[in-house]
Amino acid sequence: MLSAVFAVRTPLEQCTPHLSVLLWQRARDPQQGTWSLPGGVLGADEDLTASARRQLAEKVDLREVAHIEQLSVFSAPDRVPGPRVIASTYLGLVRSDSTANLPDDTRWHPVDDLPDMSFDHRAIVTQARSRLAAKLSYTNIAFALAPREFSMSTLSDIYCAALGYPVDATNLLRILSRRGVVGATGTTGRTGRSGGRPPALYRFAENGLRVTDEFATLRPPA
Repeated sequence: MLSAVFAVRTPLEQCTPHLSVLLWQRARDPQQGTWSLPGGVLGADEDLTASARRQLAEKVDLREVAHIEQLSVFSAPDRVPGPRVIASTYLGLVRSDSTANLPDDTRWHPVDDLPDMSFDHRAIVTQARSRLAAKLSYTNIAFALAPREFSMSTLSDIYCAALGYPVDATNLLRILSRRGVVGATGTTGRTGRSGGRPPALYRFAENGLRVTDEFATLRPPA
């Protein structure tokens, strides 16, 4: 059981949000010093999803997972040394304003700048990111990455970080409003460093996954 858990975070000394994945560093062999996805063994009295949530809470002290879903099964005979191990994998998402306290051996790493990773875990991250990017087009899955209230500029930054290309805030608001995904709160946020009018704040209509347009596909700007 392994989980690729993503959050959109702004690294220290940077101003641009990045899609980041939660990894812990292996203290022992095999592959000591490499970085792994959190995971563990399925308990006899657990289903897969409950096991994934328990392992995130126990191993990396992460209890604030806003969304989790089964990703895939990785079953190559030689994926790890020793006896064969088949991994059921999950995609998890954490809100950008999460303040979880992580153990010393656990960190958020930008997916575009991954460290030396254990076994086939890099391939799992790649597949999880592709799943997330696809679902941003036709579902409301961004609810699990965004704060509970946000400006459209903040939400467009989250889409940009997850998709890897610019997303216009005005067009994004038009699309999500038409689908009934987001609505205005009637309040405003704080102005930025440059001043100006306080931004209107929005929230997602639901805090659960929903297909909003099964044929939609977000594309990079021409």
